[in-house]
Amino acid sequence: MDVGEFKSAFSGTVLEPADAEYDQARRIWNASVDKHPRFIARCSGVADVIAAVSFARANNLLTAIRGGGHNVGGRALCDDGIVIDLSGMRSVHVDSRRWTVRAQGGATLGDMDRETHVFGLAVPCGIVPKTGIGGLTLGGGVGWLIRKHGMTIDNLLSCQIVTAEGRVLTASASEHEDLFWALRGGGGNFGVVVSFEFRAHSVHTVLGGLLVYPRPAAIDVIRHFRDFMQSAPDELTAYVAMLHGPDGSPIVGVIPCYCGDIAEGERVLAPLRRFGSPVMDGIQPLPFPAMQSLLAPAFPDRTQNYWKSTLQRELPDEAIAAIVEQGNRMRSPLSFVVIEYYGGAAGRVANDATAYPHRNLPWDILFGAQWTDALETSVHRDWARSGEDALRPYSANAHLSSALDVEAQEVIQTAFGANLPRLRAIKEKYDPANFFRVNYNITPSSAQAGAA
Repeated sequence: MDVGEFKSAFSGTVLEPADAEYDQARRIWNASVDKHPRFIARCSGVADVIAAVSFARANNLLTAIRGGGHNVGGRALCDDGIVIDLSGMRSVHVDSRRWTVRAQGGATLGDMDRETHVFGLAVPCGIVPKTGIGGLTLGGGVGWLIRKHGMTIDNLLSCQIVTAEGRVLTASASEHEDLFWALRGGGGNFGVVVSFEFRAHSVHTVLGGLLVYPRPAAIDVIRHFRDFMQSAPDELTAYVAMLHGPDGSPIVGVIPCYCGDIAEGERVLAPLRRFGSPVMDGIQPLPFPAMQSLLAPAFPDRTQNYWKSTLQRELPDEAIAAIVEQGNRMRSPLSFVVIEYYGGAAGRVANDATAYPHRNLPWDILFGAQWTDALETSVHRDWARSGEDALRPYSANAHLSSALDVEAQEVIQTAFGANLPRLRAIKEKYDPANFFRVNYNITPSSAQAGAA
């Protein structure tokens, strides 16, 4: 298929480097990513996705898939290949009688929250509105409702996917069950997911906000947070972060979200709010979309970003001391360290029930380097890397794939763990040529056998 034939059969827009919209279309939120695809295929529907996959396969083009474009490592783009861009496919349909939601592959968290909130419903997904539903879900999906209602993949009912052969399949508990298992945590390795069907939950108003302390209190605040969360009810998900205030002052913040009865939430959160001497207590009843937007200003478009993270079974005092020491070394007021605690409903799912393999590791520590001057890249990347290094004695050598930046191939083992051999076999079945490889790449089992 030549380019002219491809464009004539395409309902959306195909952009090339000479086109006026090309430079804007190849940009994503992370300014550290600067890639130049040969084609950007902005799809209008499933037929366009099939056409783009067929064109890429026929012309042996490296292929990237862009949903929300929020992956920190820039896997939504590629150099000298084709980007299958789903950003124009953002519709969300809520079936309020069945409590289900159908979202197209380019939808963002904000798109879905806007529609579900009308019906007093929510799907457990993420913490930043502009994050794409696709990448978040395929990586597992953590967010403010994880302890009560599980990971995003625990609420996934089905996926419609275009395979490397250009076939349209539905993957669910009753159709292509092996593929459905793999899509729940296996990333974008198996095809282009053009729509997701989710189970929704009754969530309208939550008790949430920000509890702020001066930075010197960080060790005490984090220790208290750790101890408090060990016996917290599932309705409470909370994170603690080292960051900077709007005036540039270093602070430590506790960010809770209680998704049950508000009066009961006030009682549950009282010991957390009474601890120490906070300089601000902004905890209050919030519409769930407002809770989801709380941290949005911390992730502005077009700043430089580099992330490192690690999953842990425990959070001992020694690890807290190492985290605080590293946090105090951050060189940019835009950088942050976040300690996230999962467990709850998500932790009661078996490690092999879905492709996501780390249900027994409730602590995730993220070192997020963020800066504006590209000439300072090495300084800030080194800071994030040294944070992960400092936690190696306490780490389970495991990672949440959505928080991985550009990594060596061996990190794939730490992202998929004991589920990797099964994932390789499913990759062999649905994508034996490894057509979809601009991702946290799982190579087909035959490739592994050939390399042995």
